[in-house]
Amino acid sequence: MDLNGWFVHDCRRSLTTHALLTIVLFKHFYLEGRNDMEERLPRKLAAILYADVAGYSRLTSDDEEGTHRLLTEYLEVLSGTIEEHQGNVVHYAGDAVLADFNTVSEALSCATNIQANLEVRNQDLPDERKLQFRIGVNLGEVIVDRDDIYGDGVNIAARLETLADPGGVCISEAARSAVGKKLGLSYEDMGEQRVKNIEAPIRVYRVTVIGSPAPDSALPSEQRLTTRPSVAVLPFKDLGGKEEDDYFAEGITEEIMNALSRFREIVVAARGSSFLVADQALDTEAAASALGVRYVVEGSVRRAGNRVRITTKLVEGATGHQIWSERYDRILDDIFHVQDDVAQKIVVMLTGKIEQADREHTQRKETTELSAYECVLRGRHFLKDYHPTKEDLLHARKLFEQAVERDPRYAAAYTGLASSYELECVKGWAASPETAGERWIEFAQRAIELDENDAIAHLVLSSAYWHVESNFELAKQQLETAIELNPNYYWNYCYGCWFSACAGDLDVSVEQAHEAIRRNPLLQDGCLYTLGFTEYLAGRYENVITTIGRISVPDPESLACLAAAYAQLGRDEDARLTAGAFRDKVERDSMNVPGWRSYWKQYFKVRDAKMIDHLIEGLAKAGLVCD
Repeated sequence: MDLNGWFVHDCRRSLTTHALLTIVLFKHFYLEGRNDMEERLPRKLAAILYADVAGYSRLTSDDEEGTHRLLTEYLEVLSGTIEEHQGNVVHYAGDAVLADFNTVSEALSCATNIQANLEVRNQDLPDERKLQFRIGVNLGEVIVDRDDIYGDGVNIAARLETLADPGGVCISEAARSAVGKKLGLSYEDMGEQRVKNIEAPIRVYRVTVIGSPAPDSALPSEQRLTTRPSVAVLPFKDLGGKEEDDYFAEGITEEIMNALSRFREIVVAARGSSFLVADQALDTEAAASALGVRYVVEGSVRRAGNRVRITTKLVEGATGHQIWSERYDRILDDIFHVQDDVAQKIVVMLTGKIEQADREHTQRKETTELSAYECVLRGRHFLKDYHPTKEDLLHARKLFEQAVERDPRYAAAYTGLASSYELECVKGWAASPETAGERWIEFAQRAIELDENDAIAHLVLSSAYWHVESNFELAKQQLETAIELNPNYYWNYCYGCWFSACAGDLDVSVEQAHEAIRRNPLLQDGCLYTLGFTEYLAGRYENVITTIGRISVPDPESLACLAAAYAQLGRDEDARLTAGAFRDKVERDSMNVPGWRSYWKQYFKVRDAKMIDHLIEGLAKAGLVCD
C-alpha cells in the first residue's frame, strides 16, 4: 500500500472509531441523561410558611357564613403580606395557606407581620369569634411540580404550625440558624418534638411576636404560677472531675429536657438559658427566679471504673423545698442505654411529682380563683387515677366544664370531659350509655382537633373506639399514636396492657404491663390488675393470686378476678372470702347493678366472647351472681 492509500485507510478507520464513540457518548449522556431528568423532578431550597386557622371547625359550626366572610378578608391580608415580602402563595386549602420565600428572613418577617396585623383586626371581636392563625416556618429542600411544592420541607412546616399557639409562630432549628439575629426577635427553645409522619424528632423554637400573648416562660412569676407548671433542668454536675466524662452528664441533662418537653402540660425552660444560669453558679432559688420557673431539677453524675451513680432531685424554686430525690446505680455496659434508661425513669417520677405538687397547690384555692389549667388539675385529682366514686366523677366533670368556660380552646379540658364520660360508661353509671358514648368520642376528637400532639387525648379516643364502637383496629392505631407522641407516659402502657388482653394478644399484654411497671415502679396498682386479668385469661391462676396480691388497694374488679382465680384452683374458702370483700366494696362504691353479666361484658370489651365466658365461669364458681 502506498503512503496515500495508507493515509486514506487509516482515516476511514479513525472516522469509524470516532463515529462509534460519538454514538456511545450521545446515547449515555443525552438519551440516558434525559431519562434521568424525566424521572428526577426539580428541587430547590426554600423557606416555607404554612398557616392554618385555630379551631376553624368550631367557628364554622357556630356561624358558617360569618366565619367564611371573615376568613376571605383575612386571607387577603395574608396574600398581600406574603407578596410584600417577595413571597409566593403556592396554594390555599380551605383555611390553610402554603407559601414559599427565597430567604428565612423574609418568611419570618412576613409571619410576624401577619400575626401583628390580625391581632389588631381581632381586637373588636368577641373572644368566641376571633379568627386566629397558627404559623409554622421551615427551611428545607422541596420538590417543584406543576406550580406546587412537596416533600419533608413542606411537611415539617405544616407540623410546626400545629405546635404554635393561636396567633403565634413556631420555626424549625434550620430556620432559627439561618435567621440568626437579623430580625431582633426573641425565640424560646421548645426542645425536640416528635410530630406526625416525620420519623426523626425536630427541634422547635417559639417566636415572640409583638402584640401576641406572651408564652408562659415570659410571664411575671406571680402571674405564671396560676398557669401551667414550669421547670428548669440545670446541667447535671460531673463529680468525677474528668473532662472526658462531661459529655455523659450533659447527655443525661438533655435526655431529661427532651423527654419532659413531650408532656404538653409542662413548660420546660430552654436549654441555653438553663446552661447559662448554671455557669453563673446561682443557688436554686436565684436560678428559679432568673429563669422564671416554679420547679428546678438538679443532679450529679459520678463514675468509678465501669460503674456510675446518678442522683437527682426536684426542688420548689420559691422556697428551696426539696420535693423528691432519688439515686440510680448502674453498670456502664452500654453508656447510651444507661442514659436513656435513667433519664426515662427520672422523667416519669418528675412528671408525677410535679403534678402532685401542683394539685396540692390548687386544693388551697377557691374554685372561682382557679385558671383553666388548675381546674383540669383539680378535676384529675377527683378522678383518682380512674377509680373515683360516682360523686367524685361528677365533681371532676364540673371542674372540666369550668376549664372549658375559662378557655374554650384548651385541649386538656376536653380530654378531661371525655375521660369523665369514659368512666361513666365503663362503670355502668350512665343513665343513657349511648349518649355518654357519643359525648366521650365527641370530646376526645375535639381535644385532638385543638392539639393533635396530645398523647392523652389519643389514648382516650382509643378507648372510645374500643368500648363504644368495638373497633379494635382504630383503637390500636390511636394507641400507637399515643405511644409515638409520648413513649414515657406510664398510662400508655397500662392501658395498652388492658386493651391487648381484651384483643386476645396476651403476650403483648404482659409486655405492656412490664413496660409500665418498669417506667413507674411506685405506681403499679392499675397495671398489676390488668396483668392479673391477663394471667387469668391465660389460665395461670397462681400468677393471678401473686400479681393481685401486690396491689396496695384492690378495686372491685381486682377482687372479682382474684375470687375467680381461687375458685378455678378449688380454693373454695378463699374464693368465698374474696367474693364477700367484693360485695362489700361494690356496695360502698354504689356499683351494684341489676345484671352483673352485662356489666362484665361492658367492662371487658373482649374481641372473643369466649374470653368473658371464661371469667364468668370462675365468678359463678366463686358464688358471685352473674345472671
